[in-house]
Amino acid sequence: MIWQTTRFQIDLARPQVMGIVNVTPDSFSDGGQHADTASACAHCDQLLAEGVDILDIGGESTRPGSDMPSLDEELARVLPVVRHAVTLGLPVSVDTSRPEVIRAVLDVGADIINDVRALTWPGALEAVAAHGRTGVCLMHMQGQPKTMQAAPAYQDVVAEVKAFLAERLAQVRMAGIADERITLDPGYGFGKLMEHNLGLFQRQQELLSLGRPLLVGWSRKGMLGQITGRPKGERMVASVAAALAAITRGARIVRVHDVAATVDAIKVWQAAGLAGEPQAS
Repeated sequence: MIWQTTRFQIDLARPQVMGIVNVTPDSFSDGGQHADTASACAHCDQLLAEGVDILDIGGESTRPGSDMPSLDEELARVLPVVRHAVTLGLPVSVDTSRPEVIRAVLDVGADIINDVRALTWPGALEAVAAHGRTGVCLMHMQGQPKTMQAAPAYQDVVAEVKAFLAERLAQVRMAGIADERITLDPGYGFGKLMEHNLGLFQRQQELLSLGRPLLVGWSRKGMLGQITGRPKGERMVASVAAALAAITRGARIVRVHDVAATVDAIKVWQAAGLAGEPQAS
C-alpha cells in the first residue's frame, strides 16, 4: 500500500517510523526541549541520523488540559522548522488543525497534514483539497484537548471510533482527496480512558476494514505510565513494545519520540518474519 504525499510516495509494505518534533513549551513528554527554532532543527537532524522515515512537526500542544496557541504563535513556531525539514530529503508532516497553518506549511513544501481534529475546522478540508497530492492523517478525538479527559464515555469505543473515521473519510473523499492520500489514526489517549484505549487496541484490526492505512501513536503516553508505573521519562521500552504490538494489529506508521530504539526493534521484528501484511478481522 502506498501513501501519496506532496513529494513522496511512501511504501507502507515496511512499517514507517514517524518522529515527533514538538516545537512547543508545554507538550506532555518533551515540552520545551525543542521550543526554539535552532534546537527543533537540530532535533530533525538527529532523528534523520537515527533512521526516521517521516518527520512530524507540531506547534500546538494537544496534551490534556492544554490551551491552544494563537495563530501567530503557531506559525512562528512551525514555519522555520518546516523550511529546514523539507531540505532533508524525507517526508515532512505538520501536526495542525488551522487552515491558515495548513496553507502556510504546504506553501513551503510540507508533504503531510496530520490533524488531530480530522479536518473538521472550517476551511481545513478545503485547504488540504486545494493541494492535489498532499497526504493527510485523520484522527479520532472525543472533545478538545483542554477538556477531552474530563469524562469521556462510549457505549462501544471501537464502533464509535470506526463510525467517526468512516464519516470523515467519506467527507474527505467528497472533497476530491484521493484514497491513496489518506491515513487514519484511532487517537489513543485523546478523549479516552484506560479501558477505552485498551479495548480499542485489542480490536484495532477491525479498523482495517475502512480500507486505509493506520497511523498509531502510543509513545510515552499516560496509559503506558498507568500500565508500568513509570514516569514519562522512563517509558521508552513500553513505547517500543506498544509500537510493535500496534504493527501486529495492522498499523503501518508508528508515531514515536524514541526513533532509534523503534527503528532497531522493527528491524529485528522484520528479520524474524513477524511484520507481515496487515489483515482486517
